[in-house]
Amino acid sequence: MKNQISSFLIYLKAEKNYAQDTTIKNYEIDLEQFANFLKANHLNYLKLTKEDIRSYLKYLDGLEYKNSSIARHLSALRSFYAYLVNNGVLKTNIFKTISSPKKEKKLPNFLQYSEFEDMLNVWDVTIPLEHRNRLIIETLYNTGARVSELVNIKLNDIDLNKHEIRVLGKGSKERIVYFGDYEEDILGSYLKASRPKLLKDKHNNYLFLNHLGNKLTDRGVRLIIDKTLDKASLKHKVSPHTLRHTFATHLLNEGADLKSVQELLGHASLSTTQIYTHVSNERLRSVYLSAHPRIKNKK
Repeated sequence: MKNQISSFLIYLKAEKNYAQDTTIKNYEIDLEQFANFLKANHLNYLKLTKEDIRSYLKYLDGLEYKNSSIARHLSALRSFYAYLVNNGVLKTNIFKTISSPKKEKKLPNFLQYSEFEDMLNVWDVTIPLEHRNRLIIETLYNTGARVSELVNIKLNDIDLNKHEIRVLGKGSKERIVYFGDYEEDILGSYLKASRPKLLKDKHNNYLFLNHLGNKLTDRGVRLIIDKTLDKASLKHKVSPHTLRHTFATHLLNEGADLKSVQELLGHASLSTTQIYTHVSNERLRSVYLSAHPRIKNKK
């Protein structure tokens, strides 16, 4: 089997043009682990049964592998056995009939409103760059925009009167996002006072600029968020996407319907938005446990 694995890895490198440092290395590790399991259990890799494969999956589960890791192992084995079939070593690929385990759904990380306010308050709006930083945090939370959408906002995308911003989302789909009175105030003052100073007499149509007067990048926004966390002394992990999660979670907690939140986020499928209901349900659960008299009085 080891010779076949070596040939398969060479094939991946030469024919499939896979990244040697990632996919090929992972496949090599996963296939060698499978080969060692077969050897330890006196199994022939050319005569496997479904029960043999179930035993291997139980073995991985016993090692406390996550479902995502087990799915990766199965992906490597499907590809390897497809290679054996294509080269006439086997007639059928038994791994085609084996379903991957469902990936664990991670609940999105989100901020409490007080933590969001702490992030805002570390920046001094009388200083142009800090004014911009505060506006970035305000805009991410007010609109639920992705960081890639945020950095591509142009001046003509903004309607101050209607409190609307046009953003270009995934798949080049346009949508309208909205902002409130707090954002109107800080955005208006940024456009009048701070942005012209950052622009440095250059011609640039983007809303958010760096210290050289050029368009701010995704990485620039992430660095600003990191710096904000440090100044606000917030210990847990926060990214620009955390503010998008916070936007959605707070809307649902305050009674917004799921379909509206889906449209505001620009999700193609409602099922993508539904993960936020888990967060909302956890809040309802905690409210129930703390408020219901038959729970409160229970010792």
